[in-house]
Amino acid sequence: MIPKSHPRYKSLKTRELVASGIKNGITSLDGLMAHGRGEAFDYLIGEKTTSVAKKSIDSAAALLLLARNPIISVNGNAVALAPKELAKLSNLLDAPLEINIFHQSRQREINIKNYLIKNGAKNVLLPGRKHKIKFLESNRKFVNPHGIAKADVVFVPLEDGDRAEALVKNRKKVVTIDLNPLSRTAEKSTIAIVDNITRAMPLLISQIMKFRKLKLSEKQLEVIYWHHNNRKRLEESIKIIRKS
Repeated sequence: MIPKSHPRYKSLKTRELVASGIKNGITSLDGLMAHGRGEAFDYLIGEKTTSVAKKSIDSAAALLLLARNPIISVNGNAVALAPKELAKLSNLLDAPLEINIFHQSRQREINIKNYLIKNGAKNVLLPGRKHKIKFLESNRKFVNPHGIAKADVVFVPLEDGDRAEALVKNRKKVVTIDLNPLSRTAEKSTIAIVDNITRAMPLLISQIMKFRKLKLSEKQLEVIYWHHNNRKRLEESIKIIRKS
């Protein structure tokens, strides 16, 4: 039991979610190490959603609403940290969740699918073994023909840099959440939200709902999206880290 008075309460609770995911067959030990790297950058941005991240969330919300075939691609860490939010986003956008993990394990893929459904997801796809995306050699090249294969926009929180780059080369727009503004994932994505997934997901959902309530036109959404300059936003995030 972690006392709420502990100065690292939220950080430790988040770490606990990933560790619990290993016990439940959702995450891997490699995922726990990856989470540790991200956690270090969270300290550097002050463990809060920056003004830069909020701008990126606005742009991401606009792009996801503009998408014709949006897909939400998830790995074990993302599902362990934000299962309800991922399910809610999927249902909100009518966008399937597609499981994609680096270390091939059909059982872990099934475990992740069941966990997402338990948390409210209605449409969860497993990767196929025949359809592949070009420019990638790892296990993450396998995709579902009804999901990533035909997607125009792929939302990939906690993404792998190689695949983010490959998806863009396959002419897909990529939205990611990555605490490290220096990572290849952040640099290669169309929109990188430099924030913790546990903070960014509720804000992204809220912004999508707000845009819908305002009944923004396609043209208005395009203006919000085109206002995004990924390189500039990453540079602004790096400046925040330097100041801290």
